[in-house]
Amino acid sequence: MNDFKWEFYQDSKNEWRWRATASNGKIVAASSEGFSSKQNAINNAKFSGYKEM
Repeated sequence: MNDFKWEFYQDSKNEWRWRATASNGKIVAASSEGFSSKQNAINNAKFSGYKEM
């Protein structure tokens, strides 16, 4: 999953979420819940293969 583009963003409730997008633009993974901080969202994304640069 490292070839994916990872995005961290705030939703309409100001909760942090993440999603991974393939090179064809399709979302291939996303958080199923919102998080109170960006760091909590990053920590959760690591379970799906996200690696910090």
